Amino acid sequence: MFDIRTIQEQVIYEAVKRESDDETAKAIVYGDDGSAKSQDNASWTKSTMRRLENKFDPETTKQIRMACQCGYGMDEKLALIENLIASSSCMEEFASSEKAKVAGLFYQDGVIYLQFQFCPCPMLADVDRFETNTWCQCTTGYSKVLFEKAFGCEVDVELLKSVKMGDDVCLMTIIPHDCISAFCKGDAI
Repeated sequence: MFDIRTIQEQVIYEAVKRESDDETAKAIVYGDDGSAKSQDNASWTKSTMRRLENKFDPETTKQIRMACQCGYGMDEKLALIENLIASSSCMEEFASSEKAKVAGLFYQDGVIYLQFQFCPCPMLADVDRFETNTWCQCTTGYSKVLFEKAFGCEVDVELLKSVKMGDDVCLMTIIPHDCISAFCKGDAI
């Protein structure tokens, strides 16, 4: 059975451990006394992010959270993105098709945007609001992995808005580096 809480505990633990050590990872995921294990998901996400933010500087915290993406549904999303690339000749065409719009993509002023009308994270179903965007950085990590696989190049992703921070949508920029080859068809060379 798919247990998102267990998955999140494991990915956060591993990401923190890579930046520090086992003891710090346990303290952030479960609390100093282990009491966070009994918290409901909403309380746990908020308290875990507070512990993370109190332990690390903002950039390290962001990198840890970007490394926490769970990969849920990645194969289906990758297939969609690859299909959009195959039927496009450039970035603008890629992000302007009807399928792209349905998926939340759009292109404006040379930048690809990804937008959700609701929070896509199943861990946050009962979270009313966050004070910071720390938890949401896992979505930027997920999108980075997804688009780097699809485009075959490095991609920068920046979170601009978050529903869980009170915004009307979740919104990210997707900025690929030198991905022109993704749109070159075999016979176009």
